[in-house]
Amino acid sequence: MEFLLDTSDLQAIQKYSTIIPLSGVTTNPSIIKKGGKVDFFARMKQIKQMLGPERTFHIQVVGTTTAEMVADAQTIRQEIGADVYVKVPTTAAGLAAMQILKADGFGITATAIYTEFQGFLATAAGADYLAPYYNRMVNMNINADQVIADMAQQIKQCGAKTKILAASFHTVQQVNAALVHGAQAVTMGPEILDTGLGVSAISAAVNDFTKDWQSIYGNTTIATL
Repeated sequence: MEFLLDTSDLQAIQKYSTIIPLSGVTTNPSIIKKGGKVDFFARMKQIKQMLGPERTFHIQVVGTTTAEMVADAQTIRQEIGADVYVKVPTTAAGLAAMQILKADGFGITATAIYTEFQGFLATAAGADYLAPYYNRMVNMNINADQVIADMAQQIKQCGAKTKILAASFHTVQQVNAALVHGAQAVTMGPEILDTGLGVSAISAAVNDFTKDWQSIYGNTTIATL
């Protein structure tokens, strides 16, 4: 399993890189907007440096035509690095761009996926990752679990190396469901991790253990006995 952060917040990346086995970071224009207008290339370079060579970094193109997407991708590679995964929307123009970029050695994350059909086409186009939008599918009354399961089955059936990087989560339960139904990776906002690790029952259990220990050994730890 791969756990990624969907953010451009440097503090959040720094925080969770020491807490979870962080596999990488994803961004998109909406995520970047949350942090206000910044020097785009400077921020992306900062994130890339924080992640280092062992973690993946996924940056989305903003052009809408095939030519614009290819140009965006080339600029991203030139400015940020050749090992960045370029996020390309799975539209007609995007699928054409994916094939051009794969032929040029780019890592591709096919994004804005709502249907199995999009996933199948992006897999055939050579995408390294598929990013189905879980909560957005739920809001559209699309069975997100089935979409992910069908894409996972097709990837296995054709022996592709493509991975499913599920995105757009509103709850921890949605993250769990995506992984159970075949996603190899998930990307989530820091708020999802805050919620998942902030369950009151967890804190209550830890507090009970602390009180029981202190009732016998006082204010010590095992290391200070």
